Amino acid sequence: MTGRPVQTGPAAMETSWPARVGCEPPTGVAGALAALAPLVAVAGLGLGVAAVSEPCPRPAGPAEAAAAASMPPRRRLEFLAGRRAARRALRAVGLECGEIPRSGRLPVFPPGRAASISHSAGIAVAVARAPGREVPLGCDLELRPLPRAAARLFLRADEEALLADEDAPADAGEEPETPSGDGARWSVTELFSAKEAAWKALDVPEGGRRTGPAGSLRDLRACPSGDVLRVCPRADPDRAVRTRVVRLGAGVFSYVAGRA
Repeated sequence: MTGRPVQTGPAAMETSWPARVGCEPPTGVAGALAALAPLVAVAGLGLGVAAVSEPCPRPAGPAEAAAAASMPPRRRLEFLAGRRAARRALRAVGLECGEIPRSGRLPVFPPGRAASISHSAGIAVAVARAPGREVPLGCDLELRPLPRAAARLFLRADEEALLADEDAPADAGEEPETPSGDGARWSVTELFSAKEAAWKALDVPEGGRRTGPAGSLRDLRACPSGDVLRVCPRADPDRAVRTRVVRLGAGVFSYVAGRA
């Protein structure tokens, strides 16, 4: 699988990591994610990254504290990391945000602010749209590769041709890359992540109710479109989004880059 190298390095990290005393830029997977900020910014999005290992994680307010208090320790750290990542993503597009409470499992943002959050293996990532941009929001992080057998849980027969012949993970030392060309093949993890990100973007609240696709990820259809995947509800093919998939060693980060 070939792809286009993504800009990495300290200069790229600084655009999405807060410059605070005692807060060093991230390294490893978190650093590779933070370095994707310039690529994500092309879609009118800000990127934020946080880790459960950051010292002294604290809720940003009483609503976050109440939600975190009811969670097991590991889930609490992931929840708080996700909130930090969302605030950093919003800050990357010039917006400040205090605490982010929740309704059910969904984050509730103040008016004029919105972000999508995902976490995996102790790392949280979020994307937020810039003011005045109507970019659909959805991202997904998968740092644990899925087995080939998992494909039947979210793909249908007309999507099997997208699967790579082998799901060999990329070398952890390689630059992040995206599959390119309509003939590109994708791993099980990449296709799952792309559909997860698209589902979040298509499942948006309107008037207090959800308007997303019914059923499961199998009710979304993924098709290659250049170096991104076009994902749409099978029942409404015109309502499609473009989802970019970036490989991070054996892991995958996907985000919705706009409407198709």
